[in-house]
Amino acid sequence: MDLETARRHIQSCLERMRACYLQPVFDEWAILAAATPGGIAAYKGPRPDRFRRELPKDAELLRSSTRGREFADGDVEFVPNAAKTSYDALMKAGPGCFLVLNHTNRTMAEIRADPKWLSAQAVLFELTEKFRVDPLVL
Repeated sequence: MDLETARRHIQSCLERMRACYLQPVFDEWAILAAATPGGIAAYKGPRPDRFRRELPKDAELLRSSTRGREFADGDVEFVPNAAKTSYDALMKAGPGCFLVLNHTNRTMAEIRADPKWLSAQAVLFELTEKFRVDPLVL
């Protein structure tokens, strides 16, 4: 898939997750790709002016939990206790492309504690299947 299609799928997924959870599950997302200038292909969230500068620190927990692991398109990894702006989830969107997801005020452990997470999680896994079947190519 192309970048615009990926953006539409991500936005739709997050809106549907919000409807299931009755509040935002993730309020920030970015597509990271080494092949793009600056490594950021797309961003949507509350801190566009600080995102690039804070990305290395915010990704530390994700890097630690995924170090040395291989991911197939559509695979997802969660970091349960990533607080504040540290990233809560990573999804392989395509060759050399990753989607990072975050709730800037809550951890995944807090989000998962609500039973509504189960229905929101099902929507997220639909997105993983979209990337598995038709990976993002930049």
